[in-house]
Amino acid sequence: MQCERPLNKVLKRSVYLEQYAALQKHERNRKRMTFDEIINARKSIRRYSNRPIPESDVEAILRAGLLAPSARNRQNLKFIVVRDPMLRDELVGACNGQSMVGEAPAFLAVCSTAGSIMPNGQPTAPIDAAIAMTYMLLKAAELGIGSCWIGNFSQQKMKSLLCVPDMAEVIAVSPLGYPAVEGNERVRKPFDDVVCFGRYRD
Repeated sequence: MQCERPLNKVLKRSVYLEQYAALQKHERNRKRMTFDEIINARKSIRRYSNRPIPESDVEAILRAGLLAPSARNRQNLKFIVVRDPMLRDELVGACNGQSMVGEAPAFLAVCSTAGSIMPNGQPTAPIDAAIAMTYMLLKAAELGIGSCWIGNFSQQKMKSLLCVPDMAEVIAVSPLGYPAVEGNERVRKPFDDVVCFGRYRD
């Protein structure tokens, strides 16, 4: 298979202030949601309409990811956006038959290009990628665009279809599109079951 970069838009990271200024310019005339509204609006969407996403909104989502913090500010990430319907249909197989991948008008993959182990024993690559993906999916929610974080995919098939080199890994993927149905209400554990003050407790 021949890899064509125009089909798989890979947005390179650039200077923080430049990205922040571009994001602010895009948002200037848009009604802003509060942070609480955004995190409450985000749900996992598994059915999508075929309504296309404006290029400006896709860019705004990606620029939000560029603002995410990373270990030592190394920014060892690549974001791949797939719009081509034939490639999206192939990606359904890489995602073990999840049809929403082909149904949504866009597909987002976050790749790690390098990583290291922090003093606390945790790897930087999946953490950096997860933070960036979170930023982007929250931005999508603000724009009324649905998503669904997918970890159920074949690394080998995904890398082959997206032309990801051996030295990089695909950490997380998500369809992007306007919901065809509302996402399910999310059940959350009680505050006191999760939060501890002072020390860990069961």
